[in-house]
Amino acid sequence: MSLKEKFVRNLKKFRKIQGISQAKLATLCDTDLSYIGQIEMGKRFPSIKLIEKIAVVLDIEAYRFFMDESGMQYGDLNEDDDFLLKIPPKTRNRMIMRLNEALNDCVKQTLSP
Repeated sequence: MSLKEKFVRNLKKFRKIQGISQAKLATLCDTDLSYIGQIEMGKRFPSIKLIEKIAVVLDIEAYRFFMDESGMQYGDLNEDDDFLLKIPPKTRNRMIMRLNEALNDCVKQTLSP
């Protein structure tokens, strides 16, 4: 799969996960609805500046648009994933950060002499 195809697939997925329509995304990114539609159909490709705007709106790191995240499709979410996705993104990110910190502390304590 090409980078462009990965970008389009992930853009659609992340937009749907956030529950944002193409029209809302266009408004939040200060661009035309038709342009977002053309991007999602693979007919156009956004500038780096627009990719960064979209990432901010979708509350993700921009590099994730280009990752192969095909293992998790929006329609294939299990109950746990569905529950986690209903948590506001900023709250979810804080929870993940705190869990990572707690895991790191546990590992340090386990490895300490």
